[in-house]
Amino acid sequence: MELVHGLLLITVIHLLAAAAPGPDFVMVTQQTLSKGRKSGLLCSLGIALGLSVHIAYSAFGLATVIANSSAALWAIKILGGTYLAYMGIKGLLSKPRQSATPANGVAESSAVKTIATGFLCNALNPKAPLYFVSLFTLVLSPDMPLHVIAIYGIWIMLIQLAWFSIVATLLASPPVAKRFNRFGHYIDRALGGAMVALGIKVMMTRIT
Repeated sequence: MELVHGLLLITVIHLLAAAAPGPDFVMVTQQTLSKGRKSGLLCSLGIALGLSVHIAYSAFGLATVIANSSAALWAIKILGGTYLAYMGIKGLLSKPRQSATPANGVAESSAVKTIATGFLCNALNPKAPLYFVSLFTLVLSPDMPLHVIAIYGIWIMLIQLAWFSIVATLLASPPVAKRFNRFGHYIDRALGGAMVALGIKVMMTRIT
């Protein structure tokens, strides 16, 4: 398959996948509404970087092995579900903010933590191996040069980053932020409950 054709195909498929509601979307929404646009963008960066894990093992053919290994999928389900539930509980315990406006600045330590939050949210997604098996089967072949695989992988990460950056920017816009900030801690709790529910669903749902 020609490179341009492959990139177009990946763009359509991955945009649809990224736009579908899921843990990544909930995480970016929670970070943006509770801490502001910069936190949302940093979380989006972490999510995009988390894709590198799935892209790397898919490039070496390990995605098929993981997708067909009940033990590996079980372990990823427990880790991913537990992490989402943990983040959700933190949201449920959120308290009213002293300031109605999220801080625009993010300390360096908080920035790293926010990126790591997004990274783990995506990297521990147990549905990713199955998704990348399907996606890469469409565009990859055993004799494909490594640099072409790298181009596809980087492009997927850029699509993910662009999409969630748009989501974070829209949610942080003054009209939207003003409405949400009035009930900030209630929204944190609602999104926290959604993350707990997603975590439980991840752990309980049969993937294969």
